[in-house]
Formats: sequence, structure tokens, C-alpha cells
Amino acid sequence: MSKAVIFDMDGILFDTEKLCMDSWVAVADAHGLPDMEVIFPKCIGLNANDSKQVVLDAYGQDFAYEDFRLEASEWFWDDIGKHGLPVKPGVRELLSWMKQEGFRIGLASSTRRSSVLSHLEQAGILEYFETVITGDMVEHSKPLPDIYLLACEKLGTDPAGTYAIEDSPNGIRSAHAAGMHPLMVPDMIAPDEEMETLSEQILDSLFDVLTYLKQAEGVETDG
Repeated sequence: MSKAVIFDMDGILFDTEKLCMDSWVAVADAHGLPDMEVIFPKCIGLNANDSKQVVLDAYGQDFAYEDFRLEASEWFWDDIGKHGLPVKPGVRELLSWMKQEGFRIGLASSTRRSSVLSHLEQAGILEYFETVITGDMVEHSKPLPDIYLLACEKLGTDPAGTYAIEDSPNGIRSAHAAGMHPLMVPDMIAPDEEMETLSEQILDSLFDVLTYLKQAEGVETDG
């Protein structure tokens, strides 16, 4: 097993899945659109193209999706401006240890590149990632394997020797289809039997990922 890890971003590095859902629901409520609490979870892990189709299927092909996304984005960034970017517990500790141990580190996020780079820079962790692959770099993102295969190619690692750290079912499906070692840290969607089958391990937090990788690498842990 090579020392290589590719991270998802939203729901793994940042607690932004819930914030994004709040923005979509707030805008939907303001415009009298029903059932966004049901529609949004279907978009988790998808890129903009595939998310758009989910919403159009729900509200009609003539729905003004771009206007909706723009309004939701303004809500989202306004909240971050007021309260800061919510970094997940264990992010800095895990990245720091990986860097120290010589891991190759990449990122594969279905989010647009501009948002991904902004988040990583704002959190001060961009320097940890050798390659950053985003949803607008592939036609179809997760659950198809394209984004992870591209990330492995750019990182110069074999998918069969690379971990993927994911929170969503679509992300786990993508990493598994790419032939990687998926580690699931659930966020908004609880793992089901399929996730237990496709994941190498389901862990409660990034601190647990750190412990798991230390054990996999034969590093002694406290206790």
C-alpha cells in the first residue's frame, strides 16, 4: 500500500454540507418551492451539471436553476462572512501527520474550482495538497469514478494503492469504482448496507482516520 490519500472536501474538511443545504432551503422557502429538504441530499457529491439535472427533474426543465444557485451562493457566502468557515475537527492534525510521514496528498471535490481554492486558502491548508481536482474539470463527477481517476493520475499514484476519504454515498461509490480504498466518515447521510460493503472502513471522525492510518502504517499509537 503506497502512502497516498485523496480527500473529498465538503463534509470532510469543512462542515459545509449542512450550511449549503441551509442556503438552498432558505432560498427555496423564500420562493415557495417545496421539498428542498428531500431534493438537496440527492445532490450531495454531485458536480454542478449533475446537481442541476436533479433540480430540473424536481421543478421542471424550465426552472431558473442558475438564478437559484446564485441566490443560494450569496446566502452561503454571507453566512461564512459572518461566522467564518467551519473546519472539521481533526483536519489540521491529520494533514500535518500525513505531511510528516511523507504521504502524497490530493483532493477530489465535486464543487467548483473557485470555491474549492477559496475554502482551502481561507483555512490555510492549500499547501498540503499536491493536486486539486474539482467538479468543473470532469463532465460527470461522483458517483462515476472519473474525478478520482484523474486525481490519481495527476498525483502519480495507482488507485489500488490510494485511500479516498469521503462522507457521502456518491463519493464512496466513485472511489470504489475507481478501484481505491474508500474510508467513509459519514456527515449528513448515515451509512447503509451498501456503504458498509463498498467502504474499507467506516469511521466516526478524522481523528479516527488518523488512528486507522497509523495502525495501517505500523505506527504506534497512544493507549
